[in-house]
Amino acid sequence: MAVFSLDIPLELLPEIFYHIRYPQDLCKLCQVNKTFHHFATPLLYERIYIFSWHKHGKLNALQVIRLFKNLSQYPHVAQFVRKLEIRDFPKAFSSDDDVDILQKVTEGLRNCTNLRSCTWTRDGSLSSEILKALQSSQTLQELEINGHDQGNYDSQLLLQFTRLRKISLVMPSLTVISVLQPWLQITGKTLRSLTIICKSSPILNNAKLELLAPYLSEVEHLHLAGCSKITHEGIRAVLCANDRGLLSLGLEGLSPQFDMLQFRLDCTRMNAFHRLRSITLTVNHQTSLDIWANEVAALLPKTVPLETFQIYSSGAFIESQPGTERLWADLVTAHKHRLVRFSVHRILLSLSAIEDICRRCTKLEQLFIVIEQSSVNNLSRCLPLVSNLRTLHVNFPLEASQLENATPVLPESDALTIVERCVSIQQFGCNTRVWQVERDVLFDETSSPIGIKRRLTRYQGLDIPEAFMVVRT
Repeated sequence: MAVFSLDIPLELLPEIFYHIRYPQDLCKLCQVNKTFHHFATPLLYERIYIFSWHKHGKLNALQVIRLFKNLSQYPHVAQFVRKLEIRDFPKAFSSDDDVDILQKVTEGLRNCTNLRSCTWTRDGSLSSEILKALQSSQTLQELEINGHDQGNYDSQLLLQFTRLRKISLVMPSLTVISVLQPWLQITGKTLRSLTIICKSSPILNNAKLELLAPYLSEVEHLHLAGCSKITHEGIRAVLCANDRGLLSLGLEGLSPQFDMLQFRLDCTRMNAFHRLRSITLTVNHQTSLDIWANEVAALLPKTVPLETFQIYSSGAFIESQPGTERLWADLVTAHKHRLVRFSVHRILLSLSAIEDICRRCTKLEQLFIVIEQSSVNNLSRCLPLVSNLRTLHVNFPLEASQLENATPVLPESDALTIVERCVSIQQFGCNTRVWQVERDVLFDETSSPIGIKRRLTRYQGLDIPEAFMVVRT
């Protein structure tokens, strides 16, 4: 009640509540009084997300049921939902009223009339009824779904989503890929982002991609992962048909026949990357690393306005080599004043390369690197060179048997030592562990602030830590 004694204008409450990070804290605000409830409830329901690691088993199913019952019973609350992220959903319910539960789910979805983005990716959990319910929203712009339709949903229903700006398909079947051409023909004028994530699948090949290319003329973000029959020829067809120029491109785990030299020549001839801000690439163990690295450096000259560079090995771990070391140096030389994110996975970096990145990339905010565990102490000398670093994730080249244990290999005390050397870091990770950096103000006996103490807490963000999303093949 002390808040009201200060006579804070009510219009400031949404601005204050906007900075509350955790749903549990927003939930507490909703319970203070009617005024707080009025302003906090829209923020609490604005984004709903369910991940597989939140809860398990029966409790998780009960929470999902309770969520959709609330959305079905309280339409005024469902109207606050803007983003729905369902990455885990029960395939079956233990109760006898399965039909009633599905009805509550679809009723709740129909009430989300202001929904803008929906993710529904668990295999076998998406149904035709759910897709039909999602079409009730006239504002839906982003759709990310599991593409395994057989026995689950009618792929023809996808043609009813006609105003999408972003389409993401995870593990699409042949029938979903087949419906993609008429789907893109319908929504091509609004579509700005297309992502297809497979698992070494031959379903999407160059011929199919060439058929899709004319309907990707307005696309600005293209990401393909695990499409093992796609080569530089299929990507060239898309680039030739693209009018706007890509802002981001992801080519992950494509065909071993992908010719980086020819791709570089094609892109240079078309000036295809004149708007490119972000690129994600994978290197195959069958590729000549030195030649490949030289072509990547030539593919991304300083005329490309690159801000994000991500690369990883799609196969075996790669030791630090002269070719990769030259690549890091060439990239830094070309883009040192623009690079915001530098991300390397499954490829070892030398300390000298890391120091060069930290010293010359003046706008760097996110750094993902692989180093030997014995080099951690020496890493601390590089980090103070970066004034704006917000996220740091360190991976060690572990053997497969070590990765299976999924235990952090860096004690929290050592992690805190690294964080204290770089005062701007807000998130720090090592292998499978991610911490948030919290700051406590220290006061003297007169209640005057005398400093700031940093501490590490368990990651509680709404998004999956980026370190676990980069490597997808």
